[in-house]
Amino acid sequence: MAATQFKVSEAAALLGVSDDTVRRWADGGRLTLVSGPNGRSFVDGRELAGLAQELAAESALSAAFPTSKASARNRITGIVTKVVKDTVMAQVELQAGPFRIVSLMSREAADELELEPGTLATASVKATNVVVETPEAHP
Repeated sequence: MAATQFKVSEAAALLGVSDDTVRRWADGGRLTLVSGPNGRSFVDGRELAGLAQELAAESALSAAFPTSKASARNRITGIVTKVVKDTVMAQVELQAGPFRIVSLMSREAADELELEPGTLATASVKATNVVVETPEAHP
């Protein structure tokens, strides 16, 4: 099966940059644009995946938390946007780019971590069952 091809606007959205940045990277040789039958430019999904990994490694967020020894491989760094506490539990919301992550934890843990809106934090997810979805149709 061939990798998905993404329009420039889709590639930009996936990388969190502007369409112009994608075009500049293509002009500079960091990314290859391929013309489709209708004259539109596309990026090969495999190449886009590689660039996404490079950008993540170069990101200032990658250095925000030094790599620690942990069995959880799914680590997402973002900013705490909301903390709701009762006497026993806390609900903590983290915004990581366009993604919202919600964690339920003990109030004691939230207090010890001093979690409040504006705090930099990393969500670690240890899961043996992670659901991956793809869109129904993509050109």
